[in-house]
Amino acid sequence: MADTAVLAAQTPTVEGKARPGDAALTARLAALDLPQGGFTRAARADAAERLQAMGLPGARDEYWRYTDPAAFNAPKATALDIPARESTLFAEIDRLKLVFVDGRFDADASDDLAGEGLEISTLATADAGDHWAAAFYGKLETEGQTPVKRPFAVLNTLAAVDGVLIRVTGQVARPVHLIYRRADAAADVMVHHVVALEEGAELTLLETGALGARSNAVLEVDVAKGARFHHIASKRADDAKVGIGHIFARVGEAALFKSFSLAVNGEMMRNEGVIQILGDDAVAHIAAAALGDGSTGKFHHDDTVFITHAAERCESRQVFKKVLKHGANGIFQGKILVKPGAQRTDGYQISQGLLLDEGSQFLAKPELEIYADDVKCSHGSTTGALDETALFYLRSRGVPREQAIVLLVLSFLADALDEIEDDRLRDDILGRLDEWLTSRAAS
Repeated sequence: MADTAVLAAQTPTVEGKARPGDAALTARLAALDLPQGGFTRAARADAAERLQAMGLPGARDEYWRYTDPAAFNAPKATALDIPARESTLFAEIDRLKLVFVDGRFDADASDDLAGEGLEISTLATADAGDHWAAAFYGKLETEGQTPVKRPFAVLNTLAAVDGVLIRVTGQVARPVHLIYRRADAAADVMVHHVVALEEGAELTLLETGALGARSNAVLEVDVAKGARFHHIASKRADDAKVGIGHIFARVGEAALFKSFSLAVNGEMMRNEGVIQILGDDAVAHIAAAALGDGSTGKFHHDDTVFITHAAERCESRQVFKKVLKHGANGIFQGKILVKPGAQRTDGYQISQGLLLDEGSQFLAKPELEIYADDVKCSHGSTTGALDETALFYLRSRGVPREQAIVLLVLSFLADALDEIEDDRLRDDILGRLDEWLTSRAAS
């Protein structure tokens, strides 16, 4: 296997000719201090070769047609001119806290890594020798490159220096909470997490905070037979950051995978979800709520999801809601692929944009590709303004206009929030959304 540092220094070509974006890739790699790895060494070398072959995306790439990748292609991050702020979401809930500062694990600020039914280590410390995560690191990401190339995930596998490695052997009562903090105004962060749930295990994983001025995160999740995985990610409100996140999940027989993400403002955000349903009777849900107010700065939020059904009697749901105003942009690209033999599939996809003014836009590209004949699959996408009849009804009963708007927006988001099974976590998020919307309702 070729050395990652040597590969990174090579100039990519196709049949001896430079391709568009080659200079950007060369500059991007030159700005990185690439780790050589221990148990990740083979995966990193493979990622280097794959990245050289595919290159970085350009604005003309099909899956980047709505989002300009220039901010992710740039060699360095642009420093933020706003102070870092601590997220207090889930602060009142008993949880195991793991803190990262500028993408590096902070042991002093974190809880003890030992936990019942859990085996936790960090990528930076574990990558000196053999480790159970060698069976997963970069593997799910590699599988998720077909049929759509996701080069920034490959870059992450190559260059990430830290993250958490979690093996779940039992049903874990309290959530594991990844808390991200920013200290450097120009922090350019890559983290790579691996979570493996053994048969019958259960875990709730929380993520909050701001990784950096620019971030690239990968979460690989393997959910074995009968296991249950719940994931909630909340991006720090009002941080004018640039970030791309990836989830690669493999869901086994009779297993459950659920992921919900919340984004409130942020300059340029893209989330990619690639889920493989490989075992019969499995369930996979992915949902998101995004709120963007362009009056406080640029807001561009892109969700791209690809769910593959490769087993019988499985269920998938995609529920995406975006509330946009003052020139904010929302994007959704979602696909359900039903492979031959995946009979009795139940696939559902809905994406909706609520525009609070005429200057914002919501763009959607829903897709179904079905190769089985006993299936129930549907998709829908709508874009519209507030229901004036409902607004009039609330005002006629004494509800102030600003409060009525907040109530209607929360009602619009309800389907996405309902994907959170834990009432405590859902109520905490709902309360924060109410506060944020109320503070901005008059603008």
